[in-house]
Amino acid sequence: MRPVDLAAFVDRLATESGRAILPFFRAHFATENKAGPGAFDPVTEADRAAEVVLRRLIGEAFPEHGIVGEEFGTEREEAEFVWVLDPIDGTRAFVSGLPLWGTLIGLTRNGVPAYGTLHQPFIGERFTGDGGAAHYTGPAGARPLATRRCRAIEDATVLTTSPKLFAGAEDEAYRRVEDRARLARYGTDCYGYAMVAAGQADAVIESGLKPYDIVALIPVVEGAGGIVTAWDGGSAAAGGRVVACGDRLLHAQILDVLNG
Repeated sequence: MRPVDLAAFVDRLATESGRAILPFFRAHFATENKAGPGAFDPVTEADRAAEVVLRRLIGEAFPEHGIVGEEFGTEREEAEFVWVLDPIDGTRAFVSGLPLWGTLIGLTRNGVPAYGTLHQPFIGERFTGDGGAAHYTGPAGARPLATRRCRAIEDATVLTTSPKLFAGAEDEAYRRVEDRARLARYGTDCYGYAMVAAGQADAVIESGLKPYDIVALIPVVEGAGGIVTAWDGGSAAAGGRVVACGDRLLHAQILDVLNG
């Protein structure tokens, strides 16, 4: 990749996508259901408007880069550098007027997550990391992000977007962790990972994720001192079943419990 102020460019992506999204939040807009009968997987005009902006800016600056986006598919997925985009992670929260959603902007190099930002334009918060360090900017000012120490599941605050993510053996595995945890909270979407990076929570456990749900968040959590893997301990970059922890000892315990 040619010399560039990557942080400044990603900040621009966050700012411009936020401008596209905010007119729709807590307003009347069209919502479509991407899922089949009996399920609800919403997509809004805001999702599409933001991804159009992101793709245009990336295409102008880096025409040789690939893009993987939730709404408009893939371009040059085999490129060395690939942007992985979720214009609104937490669309269910968005359509409900709840601010637990964010724009995820991730960059991989040779398939490995290298840089990521979670932007919440309504609150004005950004969580950014490169795997080696992570930073917060928002109403509380600017500061480095650091996970907190938690050495036992019994002391942990565990987050997940919904227990309905899990079924069958996965549900049984998740319940084994939740039943031992000090506190479990639902409805967090991408914000759960940000709270682990910020030292406000200890773990996120999820299943059924797509790459655009997690790639941007891996460098943030790991840059803050945490760890993000699949349930089997391998890479989480492809999505699927994911565990993020602020403490590596806790992570090892949770993997042991999940894998029974």
